[in-house]
Amino acid sequence: MNKRALFSICAALALVALIAGCGGSDDSSSSLTKAEFVKKGNAICAAGNKEIEAGFEAFGKEHHLSENKPPSEAESKEVAETILIPAVSKQVEQIRALGPPDDEAEEVVDSAEESLEEAEDDPVGFVEGKGGASFAETNKKARAYGLTVCGEE
Repeated sequence: MNKRALFSICAALALVALIAGCGGSDDSSSSLTKAEFVKKGNAICAAGNKEIEAGFEAFGKEHHLSENKPPSEAESKEVAETILIPAVSKQVEQIRALGPPDDEAEEVVDSAEESLEEAEDDPVGFVEGKGGASFAETNKKARAYGLTVCGEE
């Protein structure tokens, strides 16, 4: 798998983190408007994307990966479990703390949580691109909502 494919995966996971975090309670404790939520959510995703990219870069150097030497199955599992999923979980917590501003955010959250669960259940399949369909749908919903950084592919 090349570096670009790995970045696409990390962007998808970052999106999931954001969207999963958008979910929460139905109370009206969120004082953010949709615009504020989107702005802060996209900022969280941008920071998360940088963290994931740096993790990929370090992992690639440590394991001597390149376009000519993609990760093995064991390396794919390791990168998912040590870089992607923890970074996504961190973002989920940060976004969740923002609070969802409306029902549309809740719908995106549901999609993201399902995608994240699939990645956690099959980290190798996700890294190798076999779990991307659910993230593609989540990304589409996120972009439609305005979470364009989080919905990058």
